[in-house]
Amino acid sequence: MRADARRNRERLLAAADTVFTTRGTSVSTEEVAKEAGVGVGTLFRHFPTKEALLEAVFQARMDAAADRMERLAEEADAGAAFREMFLVNVAESHQKNAYIEALAAAGIGIDETAAGTVRTRLRATLDVLLRRAQDAGTVRTDVTAQDVIALMVGAARATEHSGGAAELILDGLSPR
Repeated sequence: MRADARRNRERLLAAADTVFTTRGTSVSTEEVAKEAGVGVGTLFRHFPTKEALLEAVFQARMDAAADRMERLAEEADAGAAFREMFLVNVAESHQKNAYIEALAAAGIGIDETAAGTVRTRLRATLDVLLRRAQDAGTVRTDVTAQDVIALMVGAARATEHSGGAAELILDGLSPR
């Protein structure tokens, strides 16, 4: 891919992420192209459909989440790393769900996207973060990765009603 085409693609992805995050996934492709400073034809050369654009943005978000979690898994303070992972995932879940719903409305299941394969990285890294936090004595030893996933989902929903829900759940994960 030519350098200018690669820059346009990156600008489109960044603009789409910004526009979809601030105004919702129903925003038109014309508005995304305008935000990126390119014509709609350029957008469609890179992403033949709006669904392809949504999928690419979602993929980029999932890759970034996996990269962030992998960096956290290498942090010296295992408890702080686990806490940050939990809070960031809860905070970002609303937008992630908006992409999943938009893709589902277009007939695209998450398992059919390339982002579905990122789940393996995310789960493996969650296992590392949890084990390290347990070894450091900051998370109860009887907590499983499946428990953490369920609690993040619940915290994301509870956060809609109470901003401190995720902190309360994290306190409950701490050893007595």
